[in-house]
Amino acid sequence: MPVVQPRGLARYFEEHPGVEIVIFAGKGGLGKTTSSSCLAWYTSQVLKKRTLLFSTDPQASLSDIWERDFYGKGEVELLPNLYVVEIDADRRVADYQASVKQKIKDMYGLDEIPREIDEYIDSTSAEPAMYESATYDAMAELVAARTYDIYIFDMPPFGHGVRMVAMADILSRWVEKITEARSKVAEYDAIAATLRGEKGHEDEVMAELVDIRNKIKSFTDLITDARRTAFFMVLIPEMMAILDTERALAMFESLGMQMTGLVVNQVYPADLLAREGTSQYLRNRVEMQQRYLKVIAEKFRDRVKTVVPMLTREPKGAELIEQAAAHLMNCQISLAY
Repeated sequence: MPVVQPRGLARYFEEHPGVEIVIFAGKGGLGKTTSSSCLAWYTSQVLKKRTLLFSTDPQASLSDIWERDFYGKGEVELLPNLYVVEIDADRRVADYQASVKQKIKDMYGLDEIPREIDEYIDSTSAEPAMYESATYDAMAELVAARTYDIYIFDMPPFGHGVRMVAMADILSRWVEKITEARSKVAEYDAIAATLRGEKGHEDEVMAELVDIRNKIKSFTDLITDARRTAFFMVLIPEMMAILDTERALAMFESLGMQMTGLVVNQVYPADLLAREGTSQYLRNRVEMQQRYLKVIAEKFRDRVKTVVPMLTREPKGAELIEQAAAHLMNCQISLAY
């Protein structure tokens, strides 16, 4: 019978010391936050790397698992070498809208923004991509600062965090469209500026747009470099999670990216089936998982980097996260198919 023997994430990081960014993706509730926290504990406390753990989950999951309030407080030192950021994306979007309004007033000498423009800017907060863009921008800004040795991102459940790699292309086309549109009215803009005795703002506007595009593109180039960025998908032994993982792999391939590996989480010990006193309910759960573990082994094989057992209690606080990290980093479970 063929066997898949995952070696744990510790072996992966031994073999790939140049990794700078780690992204955990997948559906909500499968263990992304726990996995990212465990890895952050390991890289900061064992590997002694200056580590930033970043979450974009509006439910403040990192605050919950570490039993500290990080939400919207910027970079918070949690342990030696370990810093945590849990952004308030809604506030970031609001701050961005306010800055856009102020720039319009400054550039065109206005005391008040026209009502229709003001309403349009406010309405952008309802756009689904705005939250995603704010998240991506925050990630790019942190990485661009080059303050840490490794950045670990706990991504929100939408789109597996994969769609963000398309942002640079979208921004590039956006800048091109704006450039084209502004070039058509450049002559009128110059005339109007001359009549007002002012200097045109074309260079200032375009310089800022290009700067934003370059920052995003630089970050995108980094996270699509398999030598420097690792993407891990977290799943559990259930059919919906398996199907979801297959879709995520297809999304990666369509973007020309590689999935680094899979973390199979919340696995009940198989020996529960041999123990007297195991309830029928629990037996059914274990038997179901064993069937799906075979499917996972057959479908994904060497993509499975580690298998994490179902813990007796939810890991919360540094001590329990340290214990949970041992399972993530050093796999003791093999999969047969």
